[in-house]
Amino acid sequence: MLSSAFALGGTAAWLAFAQGFWMLLWGQVGLVVSRAIFWPATWAMASELPGARGVQLGRLNAVTNLGQIGGTISCGALLATWGFPAAFAVLFAVSAAAFIAALGTKPHTRRDRARTTHLLAAYLPLLRKRVIRYSILCAYLSAVPFALSLSFYPLLLVHYGYGNDASGMFLSLRSVGAFAVALVAAHFVRSGPRTLWPVFCAIVIAAAIGCLPLTPNSAAIAFWMLLVGIGSGAMTLFFQMTISEVSTTDERSSALALGGTGWNLSLLTIPLVMGCLADHYGIVTSFYVIGALTLAGAGAIAALRRWAL
Repeated sequence: MLSSAFALGGTAAWLAFAQGFWMLLWGQVGLVVSRAIFWPATWAMASELPGARGVQLGRLNAVTNLGQIGGTISCGALLATWGFPAAFAVLFAVSAAAFIAALGTKPHTRRDRARTTHLLAAYLPLLRKRVIRYSILCAYLSAVPFALSLSFYPLLLVHYGYGNDASGMFLSLRSVGAFAVALVAAHFVRSGPRTLWPVFCAIVIAAAIGCLPLTPNSAAIAFWMLLVGIGSGAMTLFFQMTISEVSTTDERSSALALGGTGWNLSLLTIPLVMGCLADHYGIVTSFYVIGALTLAGAGAIAALRRWAL
């Protein structure tokens, strides 16, 4: 947690003065590193809290989405009023506050663990479990809307003539949907490959992505952004609960880190694919293609459910 907050603060300071492509690229690398550390750390901490694991993970997801809502709206307002340096200055201040809060968080007492011979020793036995690989695929699909929010959703909104403040409001609706479902679905989502939850969620995500470019109407855009947040939020909660239940306490951090690998692979590959498609066929067509690929992912999840057992 300390490393994540430190990396985020350093990146915010770097981007406030960034000039040119390469400085922006290294700033993005810093953001990716911060997120990659943050998710498995917080997931593992939440899974060890007393009470129902699904409820605790749902609360964590709700809080993070609440932060995304406030951050997205605030960012749009700051950009429209004072520009990028002010937005990154605020991000630096928030990162410093998070670092101070993490300093006051007492770690759980760990059991003595058997020494491993190499870095990947904890991951290889987990990767042999089919349900872990199945969960990684679910994590990949759950992160597709988040990857688009960080890359091509804003470009599509600009393409339709919306400004920074309006784009911030639309993007926050994805987090609103994820926030709502994180609080409610924790009481209903069932984990494991027996359930059809991830199949339904992937279909909802695919429909919301593919249908969003159909019309520039603000009400339609708001609806699809809200729906994609609901689908991705429920899918995220599913794979978190599944990985937590099939792993022991000592290996849970490693298992959730593998789930985070699927999440981060989505953040890496989806913008690259979208960029190539947008360059050759236009940004609207690229959303149709990603929607179709996500629908194919839903079919893959449906086919792999029994195999994952």
